[in-house]
Amino acid sequence: MQENNTYVGGCRLLRLIGQGISSKVYLGEHPERDHPVAVKLLHAWTGEREVQRFLTQAAMLSKLDHPHVIHIYDFGLTDDDIPYLVVSYAPNGTLRQRYPRGTRLPLGEVLYYVRQAAEGLQYVHEHQLVHRDVKPQNMLLDANNSILLNDFGTTTVSYSLVPNAVDFEGTVLYAAPEQLGGRSLRSSDQYALAVMTYELLCGTWPFLGTFEEVAHKHMLEQPPTLREKGVEVPQPVEEALQRALSKEPGERFASIEEFADTLSEAAAQGEKSGQPQSELPKAPLRKQFRSPRPF
Repeated sequence: MQENNTYVGGCRLLRLIGQGISSKVYLGEHPERDHPVAVKLLHAWTGEREVQRFLTQAAMLSKLDHPHVIHIYDFGLTDDDIPYLVVSYAPNGTLRQRYPRGTRLPLGEVLYYVRQAAEGLQYVHEHQLVHRDVKPQNMLLDANNSILLNDFGTTTVSYSLVPNAVDFEGTVLYAAPEQLGGRSLRSSDQYALAVMTYELLCGTWPFLGTFEEVAHKHMLEQPPTLREKGVEVPQPVEEALQRALSKEPGERFASIEEFADTLSEAAAQGEKSGQPQSELPKAPLRKQFRSPRPF
């Protein structure tokens, strides 16, 4: 594809900025927008049913309007019937690119990102959706280094509203037990965010091994504590994290927002008691945000 001479969704493609097995992402410009956009072309979609599912999901997701959720400006099929998305451009890459595997972050910095991710996911959940693939690779950083939840390709309507099990989709390292069993709940996203929190604090995941080994451990084994991983955090933080990593969804927090609130409060308690606490920026205060365009 020749950039600068190709238009998709009314956008002129400027240059390739990323690609994977199933997609390519281009930096683009739109004549009606005064800021760059990202244009994602999805090449792995072959069946009519898959394409229809993509169009249905994109229509749902384009209604989302939140500062920590990537915005879909346009979607459709090219003249060659390739599905595309025109979305927010995040110039600072992903959270994983910024913090490669093995990086250990101070508690305050982790909470800064977890708070933003939780706000975006809470908003998604209030619209009866489940992300199903929460991980650092799917969190973009905008020009202000704020989180934008991305890659809703596996998003599904909340299981509580659609009582039919679905096949596992997501990433096994972050997958909740029920998700591995083919059932995605809003609390499955909470479990995945807790795994991400754990990873950012200690530099590795709770469970390692083959797909089958990791899946087995998620379903049956308790994760090692952060202390066992050589990371000192206030005990209330440890307890909040272990609760969000409960095997039973009903034993987790009532919402992902409550999980983030409890983590922040636990960190503050630890600071007052003299327990370890980061000196880096605090997690931002929660904002009330509702879309003017309900589904």
